[in-house]
Amino acid sequence: MGPDPKWKTLAPQCPFEYFFLDEAIDNQYRSDANFGRLFFYFGLFAIFISCMGLLGLTLFNTYKKTKEIGIRKVLGAGVFSIVHLFLKDFLKLVIVAFLIAAPVARVLMNKWLHEFAYRITISWWVFAVSGHTVILLAFVTISFQTIKAALANPVKSLGAG
Repeated sequence: MGPDPKWKTLAPQCPFEYFFLDEAIDNQYRSDANFGRLFFYFGLFAIFISCMGLLGLTLFNTYKKTKEIGIRKVLGAGVFSIVHLFLKDFLKLVIVAFLIAAPVARVLMNKWLHEFAYRITISWWVFAVSGHTVILLAFVTISFQTIKAALANPVKSLGAG
């Protein structure tokens, strides 16, 4: 289908070029959608790596404190008190890391969101939910190994078995 005959009479020297507005808007925001998807996958990968690092630190600490755990169990310490011993140290580090990362993330996200035509601000509850999620994930990662170490036979950990 060729150009409109009116177009040929009004502007014969200019070619007739048209586009659909929804396709133009889609092309404009496609790179942002791809960036969001890429950011999501790299975020998941970073969370996985950090959980593996946290698990490695927990494994190292439980191995290093095997005799201490055994002595505490022989003296009557329960599983909860042994798990609490490890959790409080690691969760302090996770909370400090979150308190450092949250303001930086807020500034960077506000800067990125400021480039859009429709501006929004990030609510405080987004950071509260993400902080609770990070603490829960760290809690699960640390608890897995510390409960295993706390349930171990103290005789074996003290070297008699």
